[in-house]
Amino acid sequence: MSSVDDEYEIAVVGGGPAGLTTALYGARLGHETALIDRGGGRAAMMADTHNVIGVTEEVSGNELLETGREQVESYGGTFERGFVTDVTETEEGRFRLTTNDAEFLADRVVLATGFSDERPDPPLPRNARGLHWCLHCDAYMFVDEPVYVMGHGEVAAHVAMIMLNLTDDVDLLTRGAEPTWSEETAAQLESHPVDIVHEDVAGVENDPDSGWLEAMEFEDGSRREYRGGFPMYGSDYNTALAEGLGCDLTEGGEIDVDDHGRTSVDGVYAVGDVTPGHNQVPVALGQGAKAGIALHKDLREFPRSTEEIARDGPVSEEDVPAISPELLATAVAHEGHAGGPRTEAGADSEAERPAADDD
Repeated sequence: MSSVDDEYEIAVVGGGPAGLTTALYGARLGHETALIDRGGGRAAMMADTHNVIGVTEEVSGNELLETGREQVESYGGTFERGFVTDVTETEEGRFRLTTNDAEFLADRVVLATGFSDERPDPPLPRNARGLHWCLHCDAYMFVDEPVYVMGHGEVAAHVAMIMLNLTDDVDLLTRGAEPTWSEETAAQLESHPVDIVHEDVAGVENDPDSGWLEAMEFEDGSRREYRGGFPMYGSDYNTALAEGLGCDLTEGGEIDVDDHGRTSVDGVYAVGDVTPGHNQVPVALGQGAKAGIALHKDLREFPRSTEEIARDGPVSEEDVPAISPELLATAVAHEGHAGGPRTEAGADSEAERPAADDD
C-alpha cells in the first residue's frame, strides 16, 4: 500500500488514452510521474479499436490500455490502482491526492477523468454487439445496413440524419418520449428519409451464434431489423475533482482548458473526454501529448532564466542532468536509450535519421 510519503512531480488521475499518454510523456521527459486509475472507463468498453493508426481492429480497449500501462511503467512511471476521492492544494502550492487507502503529493495534477454515457432505461439492447456509443468510431460497421438511433433530443435527430451518409435504412427511436428537438430540426427530419418510431422497445433479438443484434420488437407488435445503433441521451462529465479545485467549466459541463490542457487553476491540467472536443482515442492521444509537453516546459530546470542566474549563479556541472537518479538509471537501461541494446538495423536507421528539435 502506498503511503503519504509518495511524492511526484506529476500525478495523472485516470488511465484512459489521454491520461496514459500524458503520463508517458511525463516519465520519458524525466519527471517523476504517477498514474492513478480506478479501472474501467469508456475505452475499456471497446470490443475493437477503430481509427488508431498502427493499431489493428482486433485489439480490444483493455488490451490497448494494458499496453499503455506497461509502456508508462517501462519508462519509470508509477501505476497505482485506486479511486481518487479528493484533490486539494496545499499551502506550498502542491497538490494532495486522496484515494480510498492512500495519499499522494504532486507538483502538478492532470485530470483525465472522462465521462459516462447516459443510458436508455431500460438499457435495450444490453450488449456491445448492437449497442454503440461513438458515431465516428463505429458508423463504418453499418455501411448499407439497417441501423437505429435512440433518443428524443437534438443530438439524436442529427445523428440519425448523419447516418444517411452511410446507409439508406435509419430509424429514430424515441421510445415513447416526447421529442425535444427544435422546429427547425423537425423540418429537417421531415425532408430526410428517417423513420421515427415512437413506440417503446418490447424485446430484442440477437443471433444465437454471434450474439449480434438482429431485430427489435415494439409495444405495438411490430418488428424491425437492425444490425446496430447509437443511443443518444447525453453525457455525465466526471468533474467533481475539478470543481473541488475551483476549475472553470464550459456551458456544456466539461472542464475548460487551453490548447495544451491548462485549466483556470495554476498547476492543474485536464485532458481527454472530460474536456471539450471530439471523444476519440486519437484526439485523446494528441491531447495527452500536448499536455505532457506543456508540463515538461513548466517543470524543467533548464534553461535557467537570466533572473535566476543573477539570483542563484550559473549552472554548475554538479547541477546537471536535472533528472532523478532512479529515472536516469531507468532511461540508461531502457532499450530505447542510445546506449542500450539495439539491433543492427535499428542502429543503422537511427544513424541515418537527422536529429529533430520540436521544442
